[in-house]
Formats: sequence, C-alpha cells, structure tokens
Amino acid sequence: MALAATAPLALAALPVGRAAAQQAPNAQQADLQKVNAYIRAVTSMTADFTQTDRNGQSLTGKLTLKQPGKIRFQYQKGVPLLIVGDGKALTVIDYEVRQVQRWPIGNSPLGALLDPTRDLSKYGKVIQTGDPSVLSVEARDPKRPEFGTITMIFQRKASAPAGLELYGWVALDSQNNRTSVRLANPQYGVPVPDSAFKWTDPRPKGRAG
Repeated sequence: MALAATAPLALAALPVGRAAAQQAPNAQQADLQKVNAYIRAVTSMTADFTQTDRNGQSLTGKLTLKQPGKIRFQYQKGVPLLIVGDGKALTVIDYEVRQVQRWPIGNSPLGALLDPTRDLSKYGKVIQTGDPSVLSVEARDPKRPEFGTITMIFQRKASAPAGLELYGWVALDSQNNRTSVRLANPQYGVPVPDSAFKWTDPRPKGRAG
C-alpha cells in the first residue's frame, strides 16, 4: 500500500541527513522558498511511479496530480488497490477485500506536497545530501507529530518548475510505516479533468459512507 512501505534503493542510496557540511541559514531559507515555489508552480502533473515495500518488492503505476489537494495513484494492472485525494480527503480503496479507508489530506504526510498555501519555511528543514545537485527537504509539524513526516527529494534542473524536479519522497506516518515513491517521466501543466479523482466504491450497497 502506498502509505506503508520502505524506501526503494534509488532513494535509500541518497545520504539523507548525513551532511558533508552545514548549509548556511540564508541558503536553507532560499532552498525552502524554492520548494514552496515548486509546489505552487506545479498546478498539474503526471508521472510514472515506483514504490518498493519493506521486503524489497516493487509496484509501479501512474501518478496524476492537480492542485490543490488532488492526487491519484493508479497501480499496475493486476493490483486491486487505488489511492485518490479529492482535494479534501485521501482515500485508499482495496477492491480485493472491498474496503475503503479515508482521512483528511492534511492529516497525512502527503499534505505538505498537496497544499500550496503551506509555508515550508515554518515547518520544513533542508537535509544535507552531500550532492549539490540534489535538494532534500523534510517537512513535519512539530505541534502535530501524528501527521507524520515527509522527506521530499528534488533534482536541481533549470528547465523544471522553480528550477526543481521532484525525484521522489519518503514518508513516515504516525505508526512508523515508511513509504517511498520514486517518480519518472514527469509531465507538467497537462490537462487533468476532475473526473480523474473519482472512484468506484466496492463496498456492498448500504455500507458505503
């Protein structure tokens, strides 16, 4: 499941949190502002994603994002799981067992990525990677630790929005479940209809709600 996995090797290989040198406070603030600018600039995006669980097994799929707050993880054929954020809530639908879980987007680590109004300078910090071409930012609300932590990893790329391209992220929820997602082939500013964030309820009639 996309909210309970561990880091794929591509992300785990980045020396997150092991700094070769401390970054100057002004430089940190500038980088946090760049991430803010990126999140606000990407009004829509599609990308391929790879998610690897704690056993080293990987799932792939298609990510669709539309700000504010809309996201869809469409898994590869044969995987009866769908995750959809409709702007207010994040919903996990398991078609195999006909179960639906739903909670406010702001209560999940993904809230930092899906809320353009948030100011990362207030609750984010730059994690040194030892590679000047890689920017890693950890976001968490110290007043609400139950919302979890997300570490977003960017490649500096002049042609990308705000000079950054989202490489992936590692999320840690309040139950210490680690999720890692790596992106590829991002397409920005693509037309995305709101219907992309609708889903079919698998629960027997009378039990939905």
